[in-house]
Amino acid sequence: MKVTGGKAIYGASVGILMLEAKFPRIHGDMGNALTWPFPVHYKVVRDASPDQVVRHGASGLFGNFLKAANELVADGVDGITTNCGFLALFQDELSAALDVPVATSSLMQVPMVEQLLPRDKRVGILTISSATLTSKHLEKAGCAADTPVGGTPEDGEFTNAILSNQLTLDIDLARQENIAAAKLLVAAHPNLGAIVLECTNMVPYAGDIQRATGLPVFSIYSFVTWFQSGLQPRSF
Repeated sequence: MKVTGGKAIYGASVGILMLEAKFPRIHGDMGNALTWPFPVHYKVVRDASPDQVVRHGASGLFGNFLKAANELVADGVDGITTNCGFLALFQDELSAALDVPVATSSLMQVPMVEQLLPRDKRVGILTISSATLTSKHLEKAGCAADTPVGGTPEDGEFTNAILSNQLTLDIDLARQENIAAAKLLVAAHPNLGAIVLECTNMVPYAGDIQRATGLPVFSIYSFVTWFQSGLQPRSF
């Protein structure tokens, strides 16, 4: 048997563009490599802080993301994703500039999930910052402008730890805040049939949210697992 090379790295088909941050990345977080049932390859995008990306529209950072993505592709990944749902803003530009598939945001699941639901049901989005998730983010991800949105408290443990890049995180309190925010979203929109978690740091609480609301919950974990299954299909 003869094989052909050409890559620096093999077996990690998904390349993840990481924000430059120091907050704890617990098991389940996209930035914790133990979360994934398959190898992934990471690249930190310098100067891309959580605050700059989420609260300031990633202004001036596209070049940084493109450079990091090109480095991942040169190293051998077969597809690119990111660790912030707000980076849907760069979906069109990155996919146009790269020669591999790009899946920037968990929000891209919203139209697909809505196709699964009864016609009288909607998908709701739970985000880390409802104040700064704009119609442009939704448009770039292919979501309807009137998609129901709820968020964790701006002054709460979860949002503050992530967006202010704190070195500590009260996991139990963050879990409670995510559950409470999801319940408020469902209460405000009784016709919800599923929830999509915008924030990649919400994955550790997805099961809790599902049990608390009784609704299917989709996250960056479900999205990237699906993405990887196409980049590197199993052999049977």
